[in-house]
Amino acid sequence: MSADLAEKAKALRALHRPGDPVVLPNAWDAASARRFAGLGFAAVATTSAGVANALGHADGEQIPADAMLAAVARIASAVSVPVTADLEAGYGLAPKELVGRLLEAGCVGINLEDTDHGRGKGVLVDAGRQADRIAAVKEAGRAAGVDLVLNARVDTYLGALEAGARVAESIRRGRRYLEAGADCVYPITAVDERDLGEIVRGVEGPVNAMALPDAPPLARLAQLGIARITFGSLLMRRALAEAERALREYLGS
Repeated sequence: MSADLAEKAKALRALHRPGDPVVLPNAWDAASARRFAGLGFAAVATTSAGVANALGHADGEQIPADAMLAAVARIASAVSVPVTADLEAGYGLAPKELVGRLLEAGCVGINLEDTDHGRGKGVLVDAGRQADRIAAVKEAGRAAGVDLVLNARVDTYLGALEAGARVAESIRRGRRYLEAGADCVYPITAVDERDLGEIVRGVEGPVNAMALPDAPPLARLAQLGIARITFGSLLMRRALAEAERALREYLGS
């Protein structure tokens, strides 16, 4: 199993090309994962908010780790393409256990965010402490025979900082995380072209952009040097909105 996962991790990492970004749709269950893989996407990501909401929990590490890991295992088993899992900040699991359970679930990539959930929304973990955790997770993966693709989410745009400080802190943290072994940096919800361009140039490594409605289009993100594009819970929220619209239309309301 580890040899197969190692090959999938290698394939997923190779898709991260600055200027030629990989587009990863975020699945929230096996059905959505199958549909996305069937559309020809080379890999699938999961959405922590989407999975948590589908199971009756709020995002922000409110879902038990067992429930999240069981859900991402169902997603990974539903498709043959590589799957990277959004596991928030890791649910308090030690790196070795986190990696072991991720690999048992059949996933070859992981999102790790630097929000300190124990102290509340908008509070960031110390960058040095987060870098140490990233390094430990990467080492645990290699020790298990799989060089996991680690996407280091940088939560500088989620309210902890004034707007003028976000780019510089995103770069500082991003560089620190890449030096610790992260494969990609994800300044979630950053949509301004100038900000994204500065971050790409500043971190000097792969950057993940979020495909929000007010974000630059795919072609422009490629021009900016973005290496990876994801959607968070956007696809699930749009699917639910369409279901609601259809029901209202049927009822004539």
